[in-house]
Amino acid sequence: MLKASEPILDETREQATPRLWRPKRVLVTPAALGWDHGRSILERAASLGSEIVELRSNRLTGLADDDPRKSYVNAKTTLAVVVAPPGKRRLQPIPPSADWRVDLAEGCPAHCQYCYLAGSLAGPPVTRVYANLPEILGGLADYAGKGAVTSRSVDRMHEGTTFEASCYTDPLGIEHLTGSLSAMIAHFGSWQAPVQLRFTTKFDAVRPLIGIEHGGRTRIRFSVNAASAARFEGGTAPVAARLNAMRMAALAGYRIGLTIAPIMPVEGWREVYGRLLKDAAGALRDVPNLDLSVELITHRFTPGSKTVLNGWYPGSDLDMDEQTRARKTTKFNSVKYVYTSDVMREMRGFFESAIRSDLPSARILYWT
Repeated sequence: MLKASEPILDETREQATPRLWRPKRVLVTPAALGWDHGRSILERAASLGSEIVELRSNRLTGLADDDPRKSYVNAKTTLAVVVAPPGKRRLQPIPPSADWRVDLAEGCPAHCQYCYLAGSLAGPPVTRVYANLPEILGGLADYAGKGAVTSRSVDRMHEGTTFEASCYTDPLGIEHLTGSLSAMIAHFGSWQAPVQLRFTTKFDAVRPLIGIEHGGRTRIRFSVNAASAARFEGGTAPVAARLNAMRMAALAGYRIGLTIAPIMPVEGWREVYGRLLKDAAGALRDVPNLDLSVELITHRFTPGSKTVLNGWYPGSDLDMDEQTRARKTTKFNSVKYVYTSDVMREMRGFFESAIRSDLPSARILYWT
């Protein structure tokens, strides 16, 4: 376990080369081949040595296997280049994060044992990226000024209409293949309106984003966790590398954020989360005009996601014991398991106090 005297921030990591995901195979539909952006994705993937498979139809089939673990492994080494249909381009509110959810992709190359996408996306977890980026960007203007989440919040309306790009993916983890995130940041940078793009990442490959004219209309949030909880985040950048990437983004003038998730009452949690916050403060030391937000998200699961995750990670020791949790029913009549009110109250009090002490300029957006 991490000791309080052992900082996880490594100043030398700023010069390290990020590890980039290379899919074993890339499936592309005929419709996706009709877009310049789709063909550019294929060129990038081919240059990394990925096998390119041109499909005969626009449907992805034959991806599942009777063995859930084998199905998972095959899916996690596959990228699919497809076209987002009109239904996917009709934006939905995404509380408490943002006014609207905009998807550049669905699925993620990481191997997080608590994955929030488990049970949310149908079928094997293939990462699907959208070739029709111009159509996605072209439809955003219809939603400006119409948000009902942050736009109507007294504390957050100064952000303008907010668009969340990481609900169903980690866009930075696939940016070296897609280029979609850079294009979207540039789009918002030239959009002369009170709008803001938001995305969360567990990766550190921010260098391609540094020179973009972002106009202060993008907030990059780095999802971080204490060392004893971050061990569940396979295939992601080390937390120290994420913190160094956060510093690079802040120095480039980006609005930034910490997404501390999923918060868990692991052994010695006050010590290890306290160390995390101090390392974050160290990473941001002396950054001029710092604009920092914090989102605090505790671990939760549903019966469906637990079943899926147990199939994907049969040897995991992630705590998903319903007997130690509080059972909640959502507004959609689905069930989820969260920490008990006493545990939640204790952890929330700690984080709010520690953030005031170590990151006094930060704005806590929500606790959930």
